[in-house]
Amino acid sequence: MKNNIFTLLFFSLCTLGYGRVHSPDIDSSWMIVVKNPENYIGIALANGRIGLTPAEIPFKVKSVILNNVYEKESDLGVSKIMEGINFAGLNITIDGETVDLQSVSGWQQVLNMKEAYLETSFVFKNKASISYRTCALRGMPYMALTDVKITSLHQSINISVSGVIHTPQDLLPGISTFRILKDNEIQMPLLQSNAVSRYHRNKISATASFIFEKESPELSHVLVDEYEHHLNFKSVKGKGQTLSFAWAGAVCTSGDFADPQNESERMVIYLMRDNKAKAMSQHKELWEELWKGDIIIEGDKESQKDVRLALYHLYAFAAPNTGLSIPPMGLSSRIYNGHVFWDTELWMFPPLLVFNGQIAASLLDYRINRLEKAKQKASVYGYQGAMYPWESDDTGEEATPSWALTGTFEHHITADIGIAIWNYFRVTHDTAWLKSKAYPVLAEIAAFWVSRAEKNEDGSWSVNNVVGANEFAPNVNDNAFTNGSVITVLKYAAKAASVLGLQYDKLWDEVSGNLKILKMENGVTREHAEYNGEIIKQADVNLLSYPLEVITDRDQVKSDLEYYEPRIAPEGPAMSHSILSILYARLGEAEKAFRLFKKGYVPNKRPPFGALAETADFDNTYFATGAGGLLQAVIFGFGGLHLTDAGIVQQTPCLPVHWKSLTITGVGIHKATYRVVQPSGQKR
Repeated sequence: MKNNIFTLLFFSLCTLGYGRVHSPDIDSSWMIVVKNPENYIGIALANGRIGLTPAEIPFKVKSVILNNVYEKESDLGVSKIMEGINFAGLNITIDGETVDLQSVSGWQQVLNMKEAYLETSFVFKNKASISYRTCALRGMPYMALTDVKITSLHQSINISVSGVIHTPQDLLPGISTFRILKDNEIQMPLLQSNAVSRYHRNKISATASFIFEKESPELSHVLVDEYEHHLNFKSVKGKGQTLSFAWAGAVCTSGDFADPQNESERMVIYLMRDNKAKAMSQHKELWEELWKGDIIIEGDKESQKDVRLALYHLYAFAAPNTGLSIPPMGLSSRIYNGHVFWDTELWMFPPLLVFNGQIAASLLDYRINRLEKAKQKASVYGYQGAMYPWESDDTGEEATPSWALTGTFEHHITADIGIAIWNYFRVTHDTAWLKSKAYPVLAEIAAFWVSRAEKNEDGSWSVNNVVGANEFAPNVNDNAFTNGSVITVLKYAAKAASVLGLQYDKLWDEVSGNLKILKMENGVTREHAEYNGEIIKQADVNLLSYPLEVITDRDQVKSDLEYYEPRIAPEGPAMSHSILSILYARLGEAEKAFRLFKKGYVPNKRPPFGALAETADFDNTYFATGAGGLLQAVIFGFGGLHLTDAGIVQQTPCLPVHWKSLTITGVGIHKATYRVVQPSGQKR
């Protein structure tokens, strides 16, 4: 029912200074305004291909991260996502004095989540009002742009501007050039740096130039050293006059282009030749389209902004039709080497599946396109079918450091991928996709698990010697989440075969129907065969209730919740309490659900924007996995949405008592809207 609004009044379900002017239709819930640069941890500006990490220092970008472009981290190390040549910095002086953090007043940054740009503004020594916007262009995904305005306040000022290209130290610098290309008397000045990754796996090129609105000042080139060079111009502005210009650049690699040098040049030339306004308009329109999938919370402004920031980052870190996935930190840093884990399929994929099927399909393409490597891995370990790596890079081979037992033994990811694939079909019912792309993967995953499982003398089955979701317990037998995910994916594979009218190995049914889910004497589900009440790293057993729905009995769900919540390590990652929140919401216990929702991410927020760290005691941001968990708590907990064979359905919404309403827009293939309203008269 396209664009219908489903309103549920539920009574018994639960107890309850920038120089420019912002668009008037953008309310404050879309803005995060910060005015203190101390203890600064930035957010990411990204477009699915490149990610910029802005800084508190005027006109600086800390790094440019390149999605799915890898190089070895060391002689004996594994692959690591590459930091690109940084083309996004500027140096500016006014009357011979440098514009820096110490020389400005009224410093402010505003993250506009709706239009995906960061706006910085300040006054320089009472001489000039300065403002600039930085964005990673959504429609030109290898490009970023900084749009600058400098206005003289009281007297004439002399402005010197340097556009900077900086090559990171772990790249081997090549040719740094400034050239003025010419065609039909049209001059095209280009600053460019070329480099090679440390072990020569990738060539990388960055090109940048200025775009002027009116004037075209004379440009000069300064080579600082082999790692940095500048493109300079000067301008004099009288009282009240404004200098407007943009600094735009592109970064390309041989991972995506046979000739990254010339490709990066053409991108910048395209933007220079009267296409800046078009690119910015396209950027805005593409983000408007993304935000058709949104979450609106009435009655809790803080939660509204936190939820928007989480969804903003998931949208920023992925794009349709790329076949790329999302590392745990997205495109904000190189932590965890930028590899792809279960974080994508279990934590980030479900919210994106709800809101944007094209992005969800692209995430699955990353796995589908690497099926042959997964089959190779299974065969070299003596198994059938496809065995996906715990940490994956561009190759699809295992990329986990060999010292980490997770890479050799954390096998549940192979089931997690299959579950995500079937959930996509449940939402889209795209039988052609299932037949041509998805079922071949599901069948190979099922084949792996029936070869991996072991039959016991009593006719039951076990999966032995694994690392489960609780990574504090390596090399255990019959881990609850591993076995639960195997049961689930084998059932899904059998369903897929039935949908397509295909015969399948009946061993899939035997294993899924007889795989052990253990219990302790007190009736609580046992996390693994050797478990005796130890502290756990993160939710494991509770995942059997959501998202797997292997355990559905209310009493069992609650007893498992009450037992494992106090046993989750404080230093564990953010997602566990999101799962507990969903389960309490589905049990109708709204205030417990809200407490756990907040516990799952508030201790992990970092100033000044509220960027999420992985844990409460580290500053590794932005943790996209935690964002996925946060969003799931709202969508599948408070919002009551369920992924079913009939599609996305709403069953048991449950609002915190102080939320007036929750609206979830752009859901599923019909872009439906689900609205939950606190009943009138409910105590608040």
